Amino acid sequence: MDSLPFTPPPSGAEAVPDSHGLNLFRADPWLAPLLGLYLPSDLLAHLAPHLDRMGALAGGRLDVLAGEADRNPPELLHRNRRGEDAQRIDYHPAYRELERVAFAEFGLAAMSHRPGVLGWPAPMPPAAKYALSYLFVQAEFGLCCPLSMTDALARTLRRFGDPALVARYLPGLTATDLDALRQGAMFMTEQGAGSDIAATAVLAEPQADGTWALTGDKWFCSNADAGMALVLARRRGGPAGLRGVSLFLLPRERPDGSPNAYRIVRLKDKLGTRSMASGEIRLEGATAFLVGEPEAGFKQMADMVNASRLSNGMRAAGLMRRAVTEAVFVARHRIAFGRTLIEMPLMRRQLMKLVLPMEQARSMVFQAAEALRRSDAGEAGAYALLRILTPLLKFRACRDARRVTGDAMEVRGGCGYIEEWPDARLLRDSHLGSIWEGTSNIVALDVLRAAQREGSLPVLRAHVHGLLGNGAALPEALPAFDRAAALAARAQENPALARQAASALYHLTSAAAMAWEAERLGDPDRLALARLVLAHRVLPRDPLEDTDAAVPDALLARALAP
Repeated sequence: MDSLPFTPPPSGAEAVPDSHGLNLFRADPWLAPLLGLYLPSDLLAHLAPHLDRMGALAGGRLDVLAGEADRNPPELLHRNRRGEDAQRIDYHPAYRELERVAFAEFGLAAMSHRPGVLGWPAPMPPAAKYALSYLFVQAEFGLCCPLSMTDALARTLRRFGDPALVARYLPGLTATDLDALRQGAMFMTEQGAGSDIAATAVLAEPQADGTWALTGDKWFCSNADAGMALVLARRRGGPAGLRGVSLFLLPRERPDGSPNAYRIVRLKDKLGTRSMASGEIRLEGATAFLVGEPEAGFKQMADMVNASRLSNGMRAAGLMRRAVTEAVFVARHRIAFGRTLIEMPLMRRQLMKLVLPMEQARSMVFQAAEALRRSDAGEAGAYALLRILTPLLKFRACRDARRVTGDAMEVRGGCGYIEEWPDARLLRDSHLGSIWEGTSNIVALDVLRAAQREGSLPVLRAHVHGLLGNGAALPEALPAFDRAAALAARAQENPALARQAASALYHLTSAAAMAWEAERLGDPDRLALARLVLAHRVLPRDPLEDTDAAVPDALLARALAP
């Protein structure tokens, strides 16, 4: 009997899978169906070609630009060639092109604030902004910090700023013409005042013309040369503690057009987000404008911080999605021992362990976006829901992203450890989310603060109950949620339980959200994901039990689709 001819496996470059050029919107098996649940049908139809175009850009040209910008970080220049004190930050052309695409071509920072962006006749709901940004961040993470801060500063200025101040500065924040655009930032952190805002030492003194002069050092300021920043400073002669800290708008130029009196001392040499400039700022009597009530500075700044935290969770979800896309692509095209990696049972199991937290995070992003829309519309209970969903998302999704990006890098093997591929950058950038806008401890404690001050736990329980309906799809979920809520209540007396309680609430809420999505879509695979969340992240299980049968073949095929 003749044997079949031997077919040699790929060798050389042919053996190394490269996903460059993959449309990241089309490669995602659930994004389009989910958007049908969270966006009005007419808006989704209008955005469909823009989402597809962003997916193509993110998997191709933007990814190349992001790599170039990451390898060529910004440089601080203090003087021009004539010896004049003309401080500026020099950015690589790749970063400038990323800015053009994000701020001008797609209007990502402006679309929630004014009509006309991408040809839509009204401001878009948060879910639209996050859907496009979720694709953009899969290519470039660093620029998403200025995008988020510009968007969040515009929101906070509109809510608390004097009408004259809003009229003067909001148009620049929401411009899509790069010449008119004034990007936003927030300068909070000091050497002795990180999360402990009451320790703020930068001083604010009132001036005869109604402005304030700010003096002192800010230690970590991202988007350091932004057109304007929100700054926390202590009013001279004001009360101690948080009541003495006010919120100020600091423009890069004074009203007369002259440079404002502050300097960038140096730029930070960061692990990730290397494309974007973070620096130390010295305020030397800088002209600033009081925003809102003088003794409510931190409460008002928290509005911007919470908007940034929600964006941070979205970015973590996007990083995980890109990491999963890369891992699945490699597994489908890399041949070893005569088979593709994805044919190997252990590899399929490990890939599903990456898919699960990514899908949880995405559902929580859209749940929080919808709560934000409802809160801004004044719906009863929506703010309390938003106040707890936001720190839950920021806490857990950002921590999950660190593991998912690391484990996904391993699928590519040695190439994944090389900076020519996207895996290493994804891993470096993922560590940011658990630090900026509050470390994990601070954000877990904020979950408890939302429960105490906003009464958010009963609102969250009602929301989860509404998502689950009669509870038949996930019968264990509501009893488990009640136990998680009781744990959160105990954590208010014993804060050492805060992280445990926050994780439990996150897992149960995300499982309920996925079950709701499954029911609305008629999608048994998504319901299977929700059940896996309960089985693997909430309910007790025997570590020696054979759990392979818990992942249906149909779910594997869908989740690990090319």
